Formats: sequence, C-alpha cells, structure tokens
Amino acid sequence: MKTLFALALPLALAACSPGTYDAAPAATPAPAAAPAAPGTTPAPDVAATLGAYHWQLDAATAADGSRIDALSGNPDAPLQLDFADGRVSVSNACNRMGAGFTLEADALTLAPMVSTEMACAEPLMAMEREAHTRLSGSHALTLEAGDPPRLELSNGLGDHLAFVGAPTARTRYGAEPERVFLEVAAERVDCDHPLMPDYRCLQVREIHYDDGGIKQDTGEWGPLYEGIEGFEHRPGVRNVLRLERYRRQDVPADASAVVHVLDMVVESETVAAE
Repeated sequence: MKTLFALALPLALAACSPGTYDAAPAATPAPAAAPAAPGTTPAPDVAATLGAYHWQLDAATAADGSRIDALSGNPDAPLQLDFADGRVSVSNACNRMGAGFTLEADALTLAPMVSTEMACAEPLMAMEREAHTRLSGSHALTLEAGDPPRLELSNGLGDHLAFVGAPTARTRYGAEPERVFLEVAAERVDCDHPLMPDYRCLQVREIHYDDGGIKQDTGEWGPLYEGIEGFEHRPGVRNVLRLERYRRQDVPADASAVVHVLDMVVESETVAAE
C-alpha cells in the first residue's frame, strides 16, 4: 500500500539545494550582546530564541489551577511548538497544526490555526481540540534563559502553559543544512561497519527533482552507516524522505562526518516480501 502525504511535492521541494557533500557554510555570527549587569542573567533575544528550540509542553493549568490533562494525551511525545519564518507549527497531537504569529513586547499572538484533516482515536483528538482552544489568540509571554530555557504562555482564559526548550538540529550543529531527498529501501542490508561488526545499515539512494516536482534522476543504492534523526525504519516499508544534511564541526571517532535529520516523509509504501 502506497501513501502519498497530503503535501504537494513542489512544496516539499521548496528551498531545495543541489545535492552536494561539501561542507555547508557556517552561520553568520550574531552581533555580541551588551554585557549584563553583575549578578543578572542576560535577557534572551525572544524571536531568535523561539526559533532555536523545539518547545515541549511541561505543564498546563486552567484559570482555577486545575491541570489541563487533555493536553498531555500523547503518551509517546509532549505537545510541541516550533517557530520558523513567521509561523508556529504544533505537533504530536492528532494532526499537524500551524498558524502565523506576531511578537509585540511581552505578547505572542497566533492567527487562526489551520491543520491537516486526519481522524485519530482518543485521546489524541481531545488533545488536538484543547490545543486549538488554548493556543488561539493572544498570550502574555515570558521567556527564561537557562539550560534548558523555559517559555511560559498565559492566555485570556487564564490558562498557563509552560514549555521547556530542546535545541533544534541547526542550533546543535551550528550551520545551515543542505536539503536532500533520500529513498530508504524497505529492508536493511549487511554492511562493513568499522565499529559494529553485526550492524545492518539502512540502504539509501539520493533522488533529485526539478522545481516542478518531476523526478530527474536517482543515485546508486548504498549503505548509510548512521541512522536518520527523527526517522524510525520499519521493515517492509519503503520511504522517500526530505532531510536536512549537516556537516559535523567536530567529528567523534565513532561517527560520520555528516548527519541526516528528518524534515518530512514525502512518500511511504509497504513492499510485499519476495
């Protein structure tokens, strides 16, 4: 069974750079901030900090102090906010949701949410409904520097939502990535891993598309000696993935010079066993 996800391939190709294994250019350093007064913590740059982390829900309480349990309806992953290019995406509920946002002083305002339209079992549907209700509109915003940083939002209903930050791949690897597409075969293959003699590698090949989403060519199949961050391979399922490829600055002895991070599953197909 083949599933083509409800995002047009031309959109998946947006901002795609030519396939190359050269190192990505280093990010331009930000101007140095003015030193903080002794004994104080420097105030974070709100917009930059929001975009540098995945914000995962840590606590949610209503105006009467009771917990909003429905927002924790996914036992596998917390509700997560990601800010980029003037939009916030909401993940780990039933559907992926998103909205434009504006920042003014200590306020965050979200435009009306839009989402995909997949049906899910409870409690994920209840989690999504609550996220729509609690995140819509304007919020007082507090951002606390730290390791990890914390983001706190308070809306007009009196809800208080607290999130902790987990650094994004761009923050961790310190450079702009290269956008690539890899096809991942349905089955792993034996490979000559230098440190793990019994390791079975993902089998992958690179795919190139034109700006209209038409496949131009594919590379040769070969083993991938490391996994793909954010992607879980299932035996018998072939995938086409849109990935961010980073060059490691300091390469550990047991790691590859490049790392792949999942951006989107473009295509997924169950392959019958031969």
